Amino acid sequence: MRVLTGLVLPLVLGLTLAAPAAAKPPLRDVAKIDDHLMAVAIADEIRKSCEDISPRMIKAYSVLRSLKSDARALGYSDEEIEDYVTSKAEKARMRAKADAWLKARGVDPKDRAALCAFGKTEIARGSRIGELLY
Repeated sequence: MRVLTGLVLPLVLGLTLAAPAAAKPPLRDVAKIDDHLMAVAIADEIRKSCEDISPRMIKAYSVLRSLKSDARALGYSDEEIEDYVTSKAEKARMRAKADAWLKARGVDPKDRAALCAFGKTEIARGSRIGELLY
């Protein structure tokens, strides 16, 4: 029995400790991170496009810090996080994703009036996007 415990315990500990080191999906495939980041990107586009809508910068900063903390908790390094948020390819992908998301809701992202109306609706709803604006 002691021999069995002596073999099983190190094996279980090894597997438990090796699990976080297993291959992680790219951050773009982690919905909690990517979808929240898209909300920040859409809110940013709205505030840039609409003179009568302002950003809640402290709230946006808080959301971004929380996302970074969540990514770290999932085992991503600061370098991996930085690469994800600064990559030109990821920025282009995020823009396409946000545009598709808006279009699916009947909003043409190139139509400033439609984008501003959408922004005001989101503010009134208190949605994830609306929370970042006033």
